[in-house]
Amino acid sequence: MSVDRRTFLKDSALASAALATAGGTVAAATAPAAAADTGERHGGGAGPRTATFTVLGTTDLHSHVLNWDYDLDAAYSDKAGDEVGIAKIATLVERQRALKGRDRTLLIDAGDIIQGTLLAYYYARVDPITNPHVVHPMAAAMNHMKYDAAALGNHEFNYGIPVLRRFQSQLDFPLLGANALDAATLKPAFPPFTIKRIDVPGRRPIRVGILGLTNPGIALWDHDNVTGRMEFPGLVEQAKLFVPELRKHCDVVFLTDHSGLDGSTSYGDEVPYPENASNLVAENVPGIDAILVGHTHVEVAQKLITNSETGKTVVLSEPYCFGKRLSVFDFALSLDGQDRWQVDSIAASVLNSSTAEEDPEVVRLLAPSQAAVRAYGNTEIGANGADMPGTNACWEETALVDFIQFVQLKNVKAGLTGDAAALPLISVAAPFSRLADVPTGTVRIRNLDGLYPYDNTLYAKKLTGAQLKAYLEFAAKYYHQVPVGTAVDTSTLTNANSMPDFSYDMAYGVSYEIDIAAAEGSRISGLTYQGAAVADDQVFVVAVNNYRASGGSGYPFIYDAETVWSTTAEVRQMMIDYVKEVGTLDPAVFTGNYWKLTQGGTPVFGS
Repeated sequence: MSVDRRTFLKDSALASAALATAGGTVAAATAPAAAADTGERHGGGAGPRTATFTVLGTTDLHSHVLNWDYDLDAAYSDKAGDEVGIAKIATLVERQRALKGRDRTLLIDAGDIIQGTLLAYYYARVDPITNPHVVHPMAAAMNHMKYDAAALGNHEFNYGIPVLRRFQSQLDFPLLGANALDAATLKPAFPPFTIKRIDVPGRRPIRVGILGLTNPGIALWDHDNVTGRMEFPGLVEQAKLFVPELRKHCDVVFLTDHSGLDGSTSYGDEVPYPENASNLVAENVPGIDAILVGHTHVEVAQKLITNSETGKTVVLSEPYCFGKRLSVFDFALSLDGQDRWQVDSIAASVLNSSTAEEDPEVVRLLAPSQAAVRAYGNTEIGANGADMPGTNACWEETALVDFIQFVQLKNVKAGLTGDAAALPLISVAAPFSRLADVPTGTVRIRNLDGLYPYDNTLYAKKLTGAQLKAYLEFAAKYYHQVPVGTAVDTSTLTNANSMPDFSYDMAYGVSYEIDIAAAEGSRISGLTYQGAAVADDQVFVVAVNNYRASGGSGYPFIYDAETVWSTTAEVRQMMIDYVKEVGTLDPAVFTGNYWKLTQGGTPVFGS
């Protein structure tokens, strides 16, 4: 698949037209990774009149390079028997290329590549890729595997645009984002699409246009990194600009979307575009053949959606996250009466990476990175006087989550000045992992990474008593209603309203009860601060992470609340610093007794 000048100029002209439609300009990276020119578009030939090709897709790899759990410093294991890592995906890809034909197989990703494991943090903050000669292991692996394109994920922005740009520069393939716009020019800040060519002997090539779309929620979730620098319009809106232009020049239009496929949104109305819009793109934008879906960490082998304008079926597939699955789109085409390629059928499926061994060349390539990250994760930072498991953290107050809260309060208190320093101070935080555990004895960096796997920073915001109660009522929607007299089963108690654990905030510094027998919106009672009932007009300073402060999960009031302090330091690093400071953790110092679940006023677990 070499490039010649005529093909390059032709597809660059297409890029110019499409970008002009969106008010943009052409960047060199926008040019397609195409093969040599084969003559006139409608030229005849003596070759076959049918052809097939395959698109392979990954998503939400989150820097899982090997089948390894850095927090446990052991091979990855879960109850489902899944295995993870791009090294296993590499083996599946090579099998498909051998089966389908290397020159008739494309490999694409749908985003969230450089965040999610201790390895990701290491190459963003400890030995960052912004340093000379440091190459991100995901770039090394994906280049070795010869990816053809990838969409931007929202987590690509977590470490700031300079880190993202450095990662982009290390890739041998385009990082696409048709709805990631420069705030000053409103032109695409990343290549919106690429065009690939599938050669057919004796016939003109099949041109495959690949359009990348990212998530509008970036404007909230990474507010500090992108505000004033980038804007993120909706997927449907940008697809309507680019798909018609691609359709004019391509035989197949394939989208890679970092956006789920159920139309839902977790951030309320703070952003005017839906978070999970791939189904809406398929339904409302004519001219799309298939969509690789990402973002929601679910497995959807194949979903068929009918376009409302054309009646044509669009095929969508979302492989499971972390390299657990590989999506396979099999295309069959034929030439019409004017010798133009038309799609006859598309079938999507997924392959399970647990059926594959790790590719030995990828393992060899990443061995130095693996050793460096493991050494960092095993760094001893102190000791712990009593085991702090997270097993029950989603329905009981635990030392594990209280440790997060305590450290957040400590740092906010140290940073406050003026009138804000005199206000009552509380904290809110979520139980990020039920598998987290800070054991008795030696505390290592990886223990705290397991407790706090996200790279969140810290804010202090003002809420009134009435707003705080509404905030806690919103959090209490996490529990399914369990009427008085009905046994409470913890296996079915949580995650009501599809609320994930990381979206469930509990408060520290105020006392309250959550009545799981009551209807949603009427569950919080006994809200007190230092023994006195919280007044509606009482003002609190709330320690909260940047994700929630920026509207993440759609909590009321917090996004618009006044910010009285913030820092770019990560909460996890604050916890590491605290352990280093005290030497030995004493859970009795920070374990509170602030909240509990009740059922008609009777405590569910203990007193």
